[in-house]
Amino acid sequence: MIKYSAAVARALKDKSPVVALESTIITHGLPRPKNLEVALEVEQIVTDAGATPATIAIIDGQIHIGLEPDQLTQIANDENILKASIRDLAIISTQKKSAATTVAATSHIANLAGISLFATGGLGGVHREAWQSWDESADLLALANTPILIVCSGAKSILDVSATLERLETLSVPILGYKTNKFPGFYLTDSGFDLEHRADTPQDIAQIWKARSDVETNNSALIVANPVGNQMDKALHDQILFDGLAKAKTAGIIGKAVTPFLLEYFHSNSKGESLRVNVEIIKANAALAAQIAVALR
Repeated sequence: MIKYSAAVARALKDKSPVVALESTIITHGLPRPKNLEVALEVEQIVTDAGATPATIAIIDGQIHIGLEPDQLTQIANDENILKASIRDLAIISTQKKSAATTVAATSHIANLAGISLFATGGLGGVHREAWQSWDESADLLALANTPILIVCSGAKSILDVSATLERLETLSVPILGYKTNKFPGFYLTDSGFDLEHRADTPQDIAQIWKARSDVETNNSALIVANPVGNQMDKALHDQILFDGLAKAKTAGIIGKAVTPFLLEYFHSNSKGESLRVNVEIIKANAALAAQIAVALR
């Protein structure tokens, strides 16, 4: 069920640096045709930093680790492509469907392939008012059980960030701030919550990753929280979030439908700002992940 691109297969055989990239940001996170443009740019950023990009997706039931240009174009232009988490993998593969992989599924597949580095935008987490809905992203449990070094820009700011951090602590998932002691807020540099640990170079992060084996704490993910360099205006962000939450409640949108609704609401009402930040985030995180991958050699 798993197929490697020629470049990824060669890199894994040679034990050279590889960075996993999720496909959901391409299919569901960015508008067309910008999504394909950004996907190609991100892969080039990883390549230029000395690593091999491994974008992960399911096409006609087959899990692909690394996409050829025509496959990347295919998933970027497919308006009916599904979104797959870990629980969906066997079903979608058996039924020969196509799907983009979430943070959870990408982490799982990358780990199966022996890929340690993964770059994404923002993590899923505990949803607002989760005490009523019990709505919590599968990303959290996946990170608690998957040894992957994931570079992100914090949790999506539409979530309950405080509760998300509490759950990560309970699940013993460590977080490193990259050149910061503040947990990033995806669109925002600072979510308002402090971090206990930071690292200031890719080499520092690589040393910490290696040291986890010595103390046998390498059964979970290591989150590297990399804040966006040029954040969205905070007042604009807060107003859009307030309005979007109100509209979602009025429309009766609940559960896993809330996140895509709010992300689309940001895209539609931020005059291009959320798109700008989203693109900046994934590019910066891909570059940092590639630098860490190289430092791990």
